[in-house]
Amino acid sequence: MNAYCLSRFNTLRKPTREITIVALKMGGDNPIRIQSMVNTPTLDIEATARQTIELAQAGCELVRITAPNKEAAKALGEIHKKVRAAGVDVPLVADIHFLPAAAMEAIEHVEKIRVNPGNYADKKKFLQREYTDADYQEEIERLFEAFSPLVKRAKELGRALRIGTNHGSLSDRIMNRYGDSPMGMVESTLEFVRICEANGFYNLCVSMKSSNPKVMIEAYRLCSEKMAQEGMNYPMHLGVTEAGSGEDARIKSAAGIGALLYDGLGDTIRVSLTEDPIYEIPVCRELISRVEKLWARSAAEKPEVPDAVDPYSYRRRQTDSVYDLGGTQLPRVWVRAGNSAAEILAAKKTRKDNPVEGVILPYGEEGIALWNELNGTVDTAVWEMDGVDIETIDGLPPAKQTVICRRFETKNELSTWLEFARQNGCALAVETNADALKGDLGAALKSEKNILVCAKGPEAHRHSVGAVRALVQAMAEAGVNAPLWLRVTDEDLLEQNGGDEGVLMEASMQLGALLCDGLGDVVSVETQPNFEKSLALCYDILQGARLRTTKTEYISCPSCGRTLYDLQATTARIKEKTGHLKGVTIAIMGCIVNGPGEMADADFGYVGGAPGKINLYVNKDCKKVNIPMDEAVDRLIDLIKEHGKWVDPQ
Repeated sequence: MNAYCLSRFNTLRKPTREITIVALKMGGDNPIRIQSMVNTPTLDIEATARQTIELAQAGCELVRITAPNKEAAKALGEIHKKVRAAGVDVPLVADIHFLPAAAMEAIEHVEKIRVNPGNYADKKKFLQREYTDADYQEEIERLFEAFSPLVKRAKELGRALRIGTNHGSLSDRIMNRYGDSPMGMVESTLEFVRICEANGFYNLCVSMKSSNPKVMIEAYRLCSEKMAQEGMNYPMHLGVTEAGSGEDARIKSAAGIGALLYDGLGDTIRVSLTEDPIYEIPVCRELISRVEKLWARSAAEKPEVPDAVDPYSYRRRQTDSVYDLGGTQLPRVWVRAGNSAAEILAAKKTRKDNPVEGVILPYGEEGIALWNELNGTVDTAVWEMDGVDIETIDGLPPAKQTVICRRFETKNELSTWLEFARQNGCALAVETNADALKGDLGAALKSEKNILVCAKGPEAHRHSVGAVRALVQAMAEAGVNAPLWLRVTDEDLLEQNGGDEGVLMEASMQLGALLCDGLGDVVSVETQPNFEKSLALCYDILQGARLRTTKTEYISCPSCGRTLYDLQATTARIKEKTGHLKGVTIAIMGCIVNGPGEMADADFGYVGGAPGKINLYVNKDCKKVNIPMDEAVDRLIDLIKEHGKWVDPQ
């Protein structure tokens, strides 16, 4: 057992070093800071200063500006003057890739520099080479010589640095030794942190971003552990990169960032949207407000307990099979029925790729009448039986699969209900908690094969993710291998619903965090009366966690001053023409910085190669170069057709 896991049942914020960026304090006991990035060309000084001011006025606490060359880095000085002349004191962060000379110029003008270790005085050409220990050490020494001048100047000027590793831009040296892995991301980061420390510089933070929430979660957790082993405790900047736009981007960001905030990690966050950057700020606020409530509630609770989940590598929890749940089956989706069978039947017709796999109903006249109206169009009926006297049940309506759901804390009533379930050929969903599983209830369930379990009880609403993690640990100790039902209910909204977006964020944080840990065999979002929205949200969260693909997946960057075309308009056009391609992943990248690496698990890529020119990829292999912008979307479709992934829209 490692020290990292001990507090994951209750969100306890991990203490980090406090760093200073002018007057802004980060880490330590300070609030989580909100970041964003302008998407204007840096050499357009007026537009960049104006957007920086707008972001600051919206609540952004650090604004990042790209400096792709020395000329752009020099322009940061004029941008800085204009922002300060407007009475705005938000710290500015220069985003540096490839060019140490640009970094050395930028540090004269702004308060913080972000350096990507994968391409700062390093290279990525997807070359395969065996590095001896001597070869590797020689490369480290070369990095020391290349990076130290920036570190020394930052120390002289009182600046801050971010060592910002991206999954998509690990260097060939790292890739050849560690592979395309979270460990590679961590080692790439720590190499540069060690150079900072060797120069006596500590005013820094780290980040390990990926477009895949699972990879991102594992990398940050592993970095936290590795830093602890080396006596480091630098603040962490969290983000899912290339998240895309709309609800899908918010879901992926909430799953990745939310999981780490639930772990107590994170001192600053950015939600990277392929939208105007101003829209990133309220999403950040939503995430922060929800987790701060959990931190406050958990402050007095410090349980030292083991954890059945390995936080550093994804592995789906192995379970028994019950009906079509658990075992090797994909996670299923159940939705609470509303007041009308018509909306369920309508959803079945309009959402053929998002099937209604189970309906949760209250047992009683109204619920039975609604089920009868469905007339066998849904496979699974889930009957809620809390408060129902078993003696009053006059049979169960016919269904292909029937589940009885009831809360249990002891085994007293359990045997009667288990026998009832056996006699009626149905499964029993046991709503319970970790404490009950550690008692006689766990022993009673150990030999049962036709059950599933879900978290229920006061602690489930105080900290839903922690309650499920604790329940899973108790199940492991009791030898209960039942499938797990993950539920988001009204009580989980932490007294701040926030409408549809509030539901989306809360459900994505909770379900995303657990699914990315390999937990969950059936999911349900039961917080709103709109059946179709609940259904769609469940499937979108499963896709965001990369567990079940039911529509086209897009990996698109948020745009910045390096972007070589109108990213938002182009993304919308590509989505319009390819949004019907179920199971196809398309990467849309504004420039080459992270393109080939971040799209490595995409089927196709659309990448800005030069002004007005697009490069097209299959996986990470470039197939078409310098395609004119006005032809590029059509050529992308041709490429999809050539590789047998195209179907005509219906």
